[in-house]
Amino acid sequence: MIPFCAYIAWPVPVWTMTWKHTSVDVKAFKIQIKQEIIDDLRARLTRTRWPDEAEGAGWTQGASLSYMKELINYWLNKFDWRAQERQLNSYPQFKAKVKGWNIHFVHARGKGPKSLPLLICHGWPDNFARFLKLVPYLTDQSSKRGEDVDSFDVVIPSLPGYGFSDSQMAPPVRIRI
Repeated sequence: MIPFCAYIAWPVPVWTMTWKHTSVDVKAFKIQIKQEIIDDLRARLTRTRWPDEAEGAGWTQGASLSYMKELINYWLNKFDWRAQERQLNSYPQFKAKVKGWNIHFVHARGKGPKSLPLLICHGWPDNFARFLKLVPYLTDQSSKRGEDVDSFDVVIPSLPGYGFSDSQMAPPVRIRI
């Protein structure tokens, strides 16, 4: 996994574990979910067939039925995907072709005089959006602390199969170290 993380820190010089320079094809990316996909999700949520729930089961046999009904109601009547999309698109996003995979990532440049690259990777199951609240604090520390300090060039990739990165379509590659 370390070589993958080393590749993704573009446009900071990109290096392999053997420290040989590698070029990566990088393109700007904007989240644009088609309305028909959102409409399809709403239609499927509307058609949810609810199971029976054992009396008093609550969370003892999986997710609480009442909680799931509240969640579906939220998604159908309160969640605004377009507002979420605008918020996510307020961060600079890219896709890089790395060893044949399109890897999505956020790359926010620091505002300090000597910004250091900082790679933040999510785990499983998770996604890049969890870390977006950190970006202003890491990229513009002088405005947060009132002094001219170093900041970070923040890179937050979506791991393969998550967010807007390609999914794995072939058997996993086993690497012996």
